[in-house]
Amino acid sequence: MGTSLFVNGHVPRRRALIILVSALFGFALTVVWSAEFVDRTIGDNVASGLLGHEVRDAPIKGALAGVAFALATGVAGTFTACNVAAFSAIAPLAGSVRTRRGRLAQVLKPLGPLAAGAVLVSALYGVIVALVGTGMPQFQESAGGASSGFSARLVQAMVVYGIIGLVMVYLGLASMGLVRDPLARVSARYPGAPMFVMGALIGAFLIGRPFALFRQLFRDAAESHNVLYGAVAFSLQAFGNVLIMAVLFVLMALLAGDRLGRWFEADPRRASAVMAVAFIAAGVFMILYWDVRILARREVIWYPMAPWA
Repeated sequence: MGTSLFVNGHVPRRRALIILVSALFGFALTVVWSAEFVDRTIGDNVASGLLGHEVRDAPIKGALAGVAFALATGVAGTFTACNVAAFSAIAPLAGSVRTRRGRLAQVLKPLGPLAAGAVLVSALYGVIVALVGTGMPQFQESAGGASSGFSARLVQAMVVYGIIGLVMVYLGLASMGLVRDPLARVSARYPGAPMFVMGALIGAFLIGRPFALFRQLFRDAAESHNVLYGAVAFSLQAFGNVLIMAVLFVLMALLAGDRLGRWFEADPRRASAVMAVAFIAAGVFMILYWDVRILARREVIWYPMAPWA
């Protein structure tokens, strides 16, 4: 019997193989992932195209400009590990209803709690940033020691993303029945709780985010000391993160829902396998990329990396 959206009660076969393949995929992604390409080539160009001017290092002039900047850069930073895992987790819903209208309603329902969790966490962080100002660790870009090479901002990112990665790995193991479902009790009363938690994880990305365009918004909100501006701007950043993925998922549900439905109905364990792969691969990526590969970047350990990475 299922206990939450992420744990449907159908245990897939070959769970050890699923874990191994998922972990290897997450590891392989860390080897080839290029932050320079994602942040500059994709992120900067998308944000500049949406705003109509070069955004890198450009001053944010006024609250309205900051709001537009927040939404545009949020859209530019859409493809995060949490987003991919979240939408993989609700993919089985796309084919669970036969009519197009029914499928649309079915996939839109969990997007509400997802957006609510992302906006709540990011808004609270925006308020904290506005209140504390430039004393936040994300402003401290110089290394703490002469040889360590670890700034307070980098340490914060490593801790935040490491915790998010561990949570996602645990959810992946829970979806296969290997550990207890941590959301079972709350889901019995609030079925949308799992997607709210996933949204909160997406919002938490802002707490450690090193994305250069986000740091511009971060600095502007901190220097303004305007809690309303900080809350709105950070909320729009998080909302922008899920907006494009939500549109893509709705299109997938409308165009491929019948085939997805038949595929999942043929063997309900496939839904558990999809969720497990998404969570474990994304979680392993987060842990290895932010807590292991960074050590290699600082020449503390060796880690395989592609030449362009």
